[in-house]
Amino acid sequence: MSAGSRKRSEEFLKISGQFKLGALTTESSHPVTANLSDVAGRDIAAALKLLFDVDDDVMKKYREFVESGRAGKITETVLRSLTSGGRIFFTGCGATGRLSILLDAVWRDFWRRVGPTCRSARTRSSASLPVSDLENRTFSVMAGGDYALIKSVEGFEDFTAFGRKQIRDLGVRAGDVVFAITEGGETSFVIGTAWEGMEAGAKVYFVYNNPDEILCQHVERSREVIQDARIEKINLTTGPMAITGSTRMQATTIQLCVLLTILEMVVRELAGESGRGALLRVQADRQVSPTDLIPAEFLAWLEELHRGLKSPELLAQLAKLVALEESVYRAGHKNNYFADRFGIDVLTDTTERSPTYCTPPFRKFDDTTATESWAFLFLPLMETPDAWRHLLKREPRCVEWDEAGVRPLVGQDNRARTLETIRKISTRELMRFKIGLDGLKYRPLKPGDSAVTIVSEPEKASLLSPDGFCRVQLEAARRAGAKTGLVYFCRNRGDEAHFSEMKMIQGLLTSAATVVVPVPETEFLLDGVTRVAVKLVMNALSTCTMVRLGRVMGNTMVWVVPSNLKLIDRATRYIARLTGLAYEAANGLLFEVIEYVEPRMKSDQAYPPVVGMAVLRARHGWTNEEAEKQLMK
Repeated sequence: MSAGSRKRSEEFLKISGQFKLGALTTESSHPVTANLSDVAGRDIAAALKLLFDVDDDVMKKYREFVESGRAGKITETVLRSLTSGGRIFFTGCGATGRLSILLDAVWRDFWRRVGPTCRSARTRSSASLPVSDLENRTFSVMAGGDYALIKSVEGFEDFTAFGRKQIRDLGVRAGDVVFAITEGGETSFVIGTAWEGMEAGAKVYFVYNNPDEILCQHVERSREVIQDARIEKINLTTGPMAITGSTRMQATTIQLCVLLTILEMVVRELAGESGRGALLRVQADRQVSPTDLIPAEFLAWLEELHRGLKSPELLAQLAKLVALEESVYRAGHKNNYFADRFGIDVLTDTTERSPTYCTPPFRKFDDTTATESWAFLFLPLMETPDAWRHLLKREPRCVEWDEAGVRPLVGQDNRARTLETIRKISTRELMRFKIGLDGLKYRPLKPGDSAVTIVSEPEKASLLSPDGFCRVQLEAARRAGAKTGLVYFCRNRGDEAHFSEMKMIQGLLTSAATVVVPVPETEFLLDGVTRVAVKLVMNALSTCTMVRLGRVMGNTMVWVVPSNLKLIDRATRYIARLTGLAYEAANGLLFEVIEYVEPRMKSDQAYPPVVGMAVLRARHGWTNEEAEKQLMK
């Protein structure tokens, strides 16, 4: 072991008590998927069924939330805030940070669409609120800023002070509402936003997914929040994740369901009687039910959606798309996703594959040294700056701190490293990820590559029109010799027009791996059930593909990237479990391997899995080079 890796291990072990999270429910193995990798090797559809079976836990927890009646009380609090000039903040990191950006975009998009037909909204108290103002009443606070939507930002989530500063920079104040969202309930950054919001006089909700008694016993920073009566808790524990520790799955799904329900209720109340007609026109003259019935309706439609996802027909279709993507990545080729309405949902799932399964992150258009990204996303706007604004429904908001702003946050030893990180996550750097059509020339499809489009029924012209965005891209991909796929979210109707439409789409895409996802036809103004459908399907698609590629053992993510303190603990525990080493010895070995691959990690080049390398070294006494050679055969 080098002196450098020994020092880093010793420094981690000194503070490891704060990040030893193996006792948490979200870090436990789910019995349903214990043999997932074996099942996936034999039968892709059966493996997908297991993943959707674990989502039964989400349905159960959402039903409990509905029956608690809390949605109405939280909605009233948010409405009082908005009526009095308050704002709504969604804070998070990693998967919950991307969730916070999604919720912000959903809110902004609705008021932007309704604006031309409804100038003001009213609450039960008859207070009038201009629609143009409502659009800008939500804020997302993600660890590392908007840059982290597309690529993980190392270390940001480990510091409470960073969370405090990011939300403080946005001016959180008395009268606001803060939803501090953390999957495990222990993330320092999110806890920092909760404390800062509370001290500023805002109403704070702490949203998390582990039992109170376990968090209070093992994590001091969590105990302090949970036991503070001034912060209201929303505990959404569903149980273990389908992939051990992968909280981007069930933990974030239940949070999406609950928070979309609350936003739907708020929007419905803000319609009032004067705005009701305009809101109905946006939703094609559907009848709108009373606000108080929304949670029960959401539950009913959610359960119908979930049953449909387990149907043999859908599982078979999705299995074909998994096989397509697996074959592309296994052969060293690439996949381009094309989406519009659900671009942010697709981007979220694609980004999260990198830290979870050690796939190459999104590559900047002018970076000639980084490994080509396995997957990328393109939107139907020509210029990338416009594409980012379209995706976020606002101007990008990246972290742009200077040295004076950083100095109070970190000690001298970490200051230079922090400033280096901040220079890499600016808005200028974000624009180097060309997600507009101007980026296609830097990522042309070739034989062996693939193109997959994600489309919802309201966007069907994108497929049916000869010059529609998705149709043009799929046809271009076929001409280039690339494989093609389509995920189509359609209303679950049985009329003749629906069958005719589907026949036409399938006729146009005879060579594509097509997945038709029936979504219940609801009256929800924010179309929350479809949002959940997109997340469940994309999670299952990417997870099963990675399992097939050997990135999961049983249901353990053995290719996890230890990019923050929580993940260093997770990687250490995996090494200890698979080798029989003591925690301290496993951690030392981990840092030896990290030192070996770190130059490639920092330059976005491909590198072997650190957990796998450490296990082989411990079992066989191999060097780093020997372990890598064996793993990369």
